[in-house]
Amino acid sequence: MMIEQSTPADSKIAILWRGDEDARRQATPQNNRFVRVFEALAGAATEAIPVVYDESFADDVRNQLLTVDGVLVWVDPIHQGKTRASLDPLLREVAARGIWVSAHPDVILKMGVKDVLHRTRHFGWGTDTYRYDDAKIFRTEFPPRLRASGPRVLKQNRGNGGQGVWKVEDVPGRDTMVRILHAQRGSRPEELPLDGFLTRCESYFGWGGCIIDQAFQPRLQEGMIRCYMSGSKVAGFGHQLIKALLPPPPAGPDSAEAQPGPRIMHGPDALPFQALRRLMENEWTPQLIETLGIDEASLPVIWDADFLYGPRDAAGADTYVLCEINASSCFAIPDEAPAAIAQTIRARLERTRSDVLGQ
Repeated sequence: MMIEQSTPADSKIAILWRGDEDARRQATPQNNRFVRVFEALAGAATEAIPVVYDESFADDVRNQLLTVDGVLVWVDPIHQGKTRASLDPLLREVAARGIWVSAHPDVILKMGVKDVLHRTRHFGWGTDTYRYDDAKIFRTEFPPRLRASGPRVLKQNRGNGGQGVWKVEDVPGRDTMVRILHAQRGSRPEELPLDGFLTRCESYFGWGGCIIDQAFQPRLQEGMIRCYMSGSKVAGFGHQLIKALLPPPPAGPDSAEAQPGPRIMHGPDALPFQALRRLMENEWTPQLIETLGIDEASLPVIWDADFLYGPRDAAGADTYVLCEINASSCFAIPDEAPAAIAQTIRARLERTRSDVLGQ
């Protein structure tokens, strides 16, 4: 299938993702998972080129990015042991040259990390949340909190795919023991001394910087709602019955029963999610912008907020608890999202062009 421009392109965008030399050499707009985004941009008079990144050929990527008007980045914080420690400075350099980058690394460090759960705990999406800034504070404050409040969920500041996310609870009758379950797929519950678990978590104070501690949400088995955003507007929803942090079935953590359900995608107008849409667009996103000190134009072109169901309110209506924001690599996306992405990119590029002409 060829991707054709509906009108001549007047802007050029790089769509960047991680891969090896073979993937970089073979990449085309048609042979990757972002093909619908390429199509939407082509229809919006924007040329999009594929750019595959790895640290081993970062200089070639830099030279390529310096030839475009903007960069749309899809790279996880952690992938097969690699982080964004080298990519983020490269993107900052590109942005400093006047090239628009989404999501900018400095924006990710504000909203795409688990610390956002602590900074926004006073929002309507907040819950019982704490932050530990170093191993000493963690060892001092976490054990009494666990004993006093019941099961907790600990999260390293930067990560994806359940890496560094743990459900922790006391073992009844055994004061020094805890039962833990990692959120990564296929994990099994473990019982071990609390001190041993605290030691295991100390590495999270390195690149990530802190550990976030939230109360476990009892309605977890009812699933997670992913609210997809393009800038400040909802671009769709996804609902999924998840299995992370739930005990594996008798057949074991690798059985079919232990696999998460499919994520059912919905457009932004889906009736079951209109209350959440109003909260996100009218209340929580404006609060996020103000609290984090970012402007609306710096919000990622595509990002998502993952919600669990909180306690029902006095009228029996659902409430929502934020469990993370994904701003580094938000994919898969609803069918309606590529058009929203293209529209947001066009607006951002026009604003950037106006700012440059006005200087």
